[in-house]
Amino acid sequence: MTDIGSPLPITEVATTSESDLLNPVSGRRMELPGFDAEFVDFPDYIVRITDRIWHERRVELCLDYYTADCAIHTMAGDIVGADTVVANTHATLASFPDRHLNPDNVIWSDDGDGKFYSSHLITSPMTNLGETECGPATGKRIKVITIADCACRNNRIYEEWLARDYAAMALQLGHDPQEVAQRQAAQDKADGFSLIEHHAADHAGVRARPLPLAKPPQNAAADPKALAVFVLGQLWSPGVSGAWLDAYDFRIKATWPALRSLYGEGEVTEAARAVFGCFSNLNFRIDHVAQVPYLGGAGSDIAVRWTMAGVHSKDGAYGPPAGNPALIIGVTHWRIISGRIAEEVTIWDDIALRRQLAS
Repeated sequence: MTDIGSPLPITEVATTSESDLLNPVSGRRMELPGFDAEFVDFPDYIVRITDRIWHERRVELCLDYYTADCAIHTMAGDIVGADTVVANTHATLASFPDRHLNPDNVIWSDDGDGKFYSSHLITSPMTNLGETECGPATGKRIKVITIADCACRNNRIYEEWLARDYAAMALQLGHDPQEVAQRQAAQDKADGFSLIEHHAADHAGVRARPLPLAKPPQNAAADPKALAVFVLGQLWSPGVSGAWLDAYDFRIKATWPALRSLYGEGEVTEAARAVFGCFSNLNFRIDHVAQVPYLGGAGSDIAVRWTMAGVHSKDGAYGPPAGNPALIIGVTHWRIISGRIAEEVTIWDDIALRRQLAS
């Protein structure tokens, strides 16, 4: 999508100051049918409605910016409707009243027919002053990474996928993610709910269509879908060979769930083997890919939403094998410099994963 004659380019969130993000020069920079005229482009829409809802505490605006039947998908289960979004936002603010959502990036795509898709990378510094899923208030100052993928049309979000690093939240609050997951799994049993059954249809669908073997693209930015197929289907998948440096820069800096801060091909390789090597009959599905320029085209930012399905059958990052089916809904952001992945943020809900294994 190109601009429509504006002297200003479409907003690059990752490299734009906060003041310019919240006070953009007026005037449309791209075609945005069905959206309010105040929004200069699609990333502006995502950043500013988030600011209004969370920072201005105008939570009821969710009723204006989400459809009444919006489906929000998470690894811990789905919720439906703008009213539920309002209630959940109030609940989060009760736990973390000073929660701030820093817009680290918005990677987006025009998916046609008036539909736009955003992958919003957020870092939230916040203080725990109310009860959370982990336990009573601790008073601790923490920060948590979330990636919110939203499908939008006519000025509203009609479907959303949330990947939040709840394991990092638990660890910073002083809790063991495994113990939190076991408590939640026990509560599921008491409530007659099964997270495994909730994901069963999606699990079967992912496993039914294995990713094809693929050659690494010569330039990662030139074919982001091929890059995703190669990395997830060969580098992250146990037992499938691939040269890591065909996709990753040797100085790769990566952030993964549960406060994993990784540097270099060796650490990323080890993390992938520790996590995904626990699962047999494993497969990935590529659900959505978007790409935007970085630094005016000096690089490229790619967002990939993906789903993994497998069976916990081996020792590894999640302890002795439980034999349970497991599903991960993950989102990965890659920064491509000189044709290779130089930075990566991959997020999924590791507590919800452990909750499936403890069921």
